[in-house]
Amino acid sequence: MSKPSPTQANNPLHGITLKKIVTDLVAHYGWETLAQTIPINCFSHDPSIKSSLTFLRKTPWARDKVEALYLQMLSEA
Repeated sequence: MSKPSPTQANNPLHGITLKKIVTDLVAHYGWETLAQTIPINCFSHDPSIKSSLTFLRKTPWARDKVEALYLQMLSEA
């Protein structure tokens, strides 16, 4: 019997929720540094996890930047 091939094997973000990504970034960098690194209003003006998730789910370019920063953070650890 053969094992099923793993889907998304080359995707380091597979299985990680956007909420976990944002929460970990805020814990690591803080809102102020996050807003300086990725200048979007949901990080700089009355930031919250909920507002950030709402924006990032609707804005692919911003989500890409957040995911890239998360991967960078993981590679530095």
